[in-house]
Amino acid sequence: MGIKQKLGLGVASAALGLALVGGGTYAYFSDTATASNTFAAGKLDLSVDPTTIVDVDNLKPGDTMLRSFELVNGGTLDIKNVVLNSSYSVINHGPANSSDLGEHIRVNFLFNADKLDAPVFSTTLAELSSMSPQAVKNKWETIFGDEWGTKGLKAGSSDLLFVEFEFVDNGKDQNEFQEDSLELEWTFNGMQTAGEER
Repeated sequence: MGIKQKLGLGVASAALGLALVGGGTYAYFSDTATASNTFAAGKLDLSVDPTTIVDVDNLKPGDTMLRSFELVNGGTLDIKNVVLNSSYSVINHGPANSSDLGEHIRVNFLFNADKLDAPVFSTTLAELSSMSPQAVKNKWETIFGDEWGTKGLKAGSSDLLFVEFEFVDNGKDQNEFQEDSLELEWTFNGMQTAGEER
């Protein structure tokens, strides 16, 4: 190979090397942005005050017991409505009864003082405990909420309610209930309001 060919090949190789190096080093503008996102769930916190609504002894037919209690929303979310689940047990201290004491204790849900509602409903403890959850929900929605969400229990608020218990005097012999006792448990279940665009 002649000198001219060697020089020509060297120049071509150098040009190719410069083209490769130059092609890999080009300048451009750039920027970055970061978004930090947080999802924090709220809290439903329903409580009843006092936790014991009624505690009496030495009852006789015809006695009534008027009591008040508050349902408190101590959470960060509004409560659309509250459903009451009622259950009780009867303790017979004498011979077995032919009747259920819960059928002789009437409960009168009088009104919600905070919302100035009319009397809600009256029923016996036996009937209340056997009602379907939907039937109880329908009754209680008149106090705490409705399908439009116009009522309810706002976060940080409370509702004052009045209830009257009555040992019904049916005008008949009720001696079988002497010394019997009834333990009543009420569980209040609060439901959230509907989801919304945030």
